[in-house]
Amino acid sequence: MADSPPAAPLRLSTVILPVRRWSQGGRQVWQRAEELGFHTAYTYDHLSWRSFRDQAWFGAVPTLTAAAAVTDRLRLGTMVTSPNFRHPVTLAKDLITLDDVADGRVTLGIGAGGNGFDATALGHDAWTPRERADRFGEFVPLLDRLLTEGGPGGVSFKGDFYSARDVRNIPGCVQRPRLPFAIAATGPRGMRLAARHGQAWVTTGDPSTADASPKEALDGLARQVDRLAGACAEAGREPGAIGKVLLTGFTPHRPLESVDAFVDLAGRVHELGFTEMLVHWPIPDSVFAADQDLFERIATEGLSQLTA
Repeated sequence: MADSPPAAPLRLSTVILPVRRWSQGGRQVWQRAEELGFHTAYTYDHLSWRSFRDQAWFGAVPTLTAAAAVTDRLRLGTMVTSPNFRHPVTLAKDLITLDDVADGRVTLGIGAGGNGFDATALGHDAWTPRERADRFGEFVPLLDRLLTEGGPGGVSFKGDFYSARDVRNIPGCVQRPRLPFAIAATGPRGMRLAARHGQAWVTTGDPSTADASPKEALDGLARQVDRLAGACAEAGREPGAIGKVLLTGFTPHRPLESVDAFVDLAGRVHELGFTEMLVHWPIPDSVFAADQDLFERIATEGLSQLTA
């Protein structure tokens, strides 16, 4: 059976795609996210993405750094960073800098990556699913070490895919021992990584239910939560010690169609043990088109109705 409902209330966060020039609405969107009370505003860490390939698309780390400078309370994060074009050594330096600018308000969403545009942008063939998993299995523990052990002693490592030689990351993250990892995973290896290194686990839904009914998709989420619990038990960790994050928009559910639709889905995923739910900031004439006024009503009123 899935976890019982967490004692803490469900948190609502948003994903702001990096498609706006900072001087032409980019700054205002991040500030508005803070005004609306979102727990965290994430952005996708890609070089380009799906239908936005031939449109404006800006870098995640510079965007989050700029957002950190114009907000005060809003947490910020990637959803998700991957090894497709990142290396643990350079990523660690960017992250401690971002966490410093944001005064400890950063979460790293991280996943194994896929076979989209990022997979071949550096000139190599796309990795197989097995190689992605192998690389991710090295990437996460090394990044963990670089962010927690990068003091005067330095970090050195020689792996099959990644290496580090006497790397120092002084003064380290503002958040101690490091900024939190939210690890996206669907398979057993990824779940084990999340259980060992993650402060949260991220899913877009069970891949086997992508074209299923809403009920079947919820059943798939419940099975994923059960598998995560098994991975936590294997790691000697309580399942309730790791946050559970649902990135919406990739299941049959349409939480931005109405306040009622949002409340219904939010209540159901909270019952499954999820602690955070993400909705995409509306982008006109795209797969993320939604009514902006309704979106803001959901942000300000939706979660309060779960306990009404």
